[in-house]
Amino acid sequence: MGHEVTLFASGDSTTRAQLVAVSPCALRLSRECVDPQIYHTLLLEQVFQRHEAFDVIHFHVDYMHFPISRRVEMNQVTTLHGRLDIPDLVPLYREYAEMPLTSISHAQRKPLAWANWAANIYHGLPKDLFTPQEAPGKYVAFVGRISPEKRVDRAIRIALKAGIPIKIAAKVDKPDREYFAQVIEPMLGEPSVEFLGEISEPEKNELLGQAYALLFPIGWPEPFGLAMIESMACGTPVIAYPCGSVPEVVDEGKTGFIVSSEEEALEALNKIERLSRVDCRRVFEERFAADRMAREYSAVYSCLCERESSPRMIS
Repeated sequence: MGHEVTLFASGDSTTRAQLVAVSPCALRLSRECVDPQIYHTLLLEQVFQRHEAFDVIHFHVDYMHFPISRRVEMNQVTTLHGRLDIPDLVPLYREYAEMPLTSISHAQRKPLAWANWAANIYHGLPKDLFTPQEAPGKYVAFVGRISPEKRVDRAIRIALKAGIPIKIAAKVDKPDREYFAQVIEPMLGEPSVEFLGEISEPEKNELLGQAYALLFPIGWPEPFGLAMIESMACGTPVIAYPCGSVPEVVDEGKTGFIVSSEEEALEALNKIERLSRVDCRRVFEERFAADRMAREYSAVYSCLCERESSPRMIS
């Protein structure tokens, strides 16, 4: 959009912005990183050393910067990406009540409805990242994390009851390895269940584009759920449980079905062919494209900068 951007991130980031590398590679994939907080602390040090160069600083590190940023004169906004229904967060956000925040769904902000919300901005993806497929496939897909709240066990049961193969593309983070071994791994022995592990964006494009539907039977207050809009970008409808942001993302009867039980999910699978894959893609382009997200954030930046007279840079 013509802004001059500095990105503070890992050295292997792909970006057209000016990159300030704080770690050589992404911390989640590093086998050598024992304490990621060290690099987040170093990142914030780099940001605050340069803060006077920027019109706006846009934080994506939760509340880590609050003690310093309240003491530094600058325009700032923080996008919160995680769940906020944790009681311990209440005294923290009460203390830092002046911090301007953006949510990624209205459902996400409900536990802290009184906080200083500058905007609600849904995630967006580049329109050319995924290719829509007009013909439905013969399997259902699950994309996400292997964790209790994502309920891949529920997705497997739904697929088995429906007699439809399921392909699972999911990462297993260290805290969830025991859950995977004890609960999910025994379910992978069924011949119609295929576990792909963590896959690349091109592989995800193929997986979702050729799927009959995406199963999203979560059991937690999902702040947003990128897998849902990735599926819609491929033209594939979504069958999801009504938790967190789901009712805001899925248009019932248009881009998918919202269900409350495995039995309702089976009924939804029988109706999925009534939905237009072209409509799924169209809704994605209208509501969840990256250019829409960028315009909305740019408007927030402009509001923050109204008192400034000379343009500089955006971080």
